[in-house]
Amino acid sequence: VQLQASGGGLVQAGGCLRLSCATSGRAFSTYYMGWFRQAPGKEREFVAGITSSGRVTTYADSVKGRFTISRDNSNNTVYLQMNTLKPEDTAVYYCAASRRGYYATVREVRDYDYWGQGTEVTVSS
Repeated sequence: VQLQASGGGLVQAGGCLRLSCATSGRAFSTYYMGWFRQAPGKEREFVAGITSSGRVTTYADSVKGRFTISRDNSNNTVYLQMNTLKPEDTAVYYCAASRRGYYATVREVRDYDYWGQGTEVTVSS
């Protein structure tokens, strides 16, 4: 399984970006998909996740109400819509796939099986 994240860039505080993650392979619809981020000098942290069906989503408290995760199983793609961006959202964002597609939420880095290469998001104040 290969994951390709895109959509990052430089944006002013209060702005928005939409990240995409295209995934190869026919099993995409069975995977739990997540977005993580890693700021310089910090550990990788969970941002948002979505079940294989797309019915249940989970968010970190820091992004709840501002970010929205969604998926299109017909196009093997997961998205992260990021609104009202803050400087503290600056990080490299990674998409990831977990074979625990039937779980309601998958938050731990160790529970993901496949990772994309990351896309950089910079929010200026």
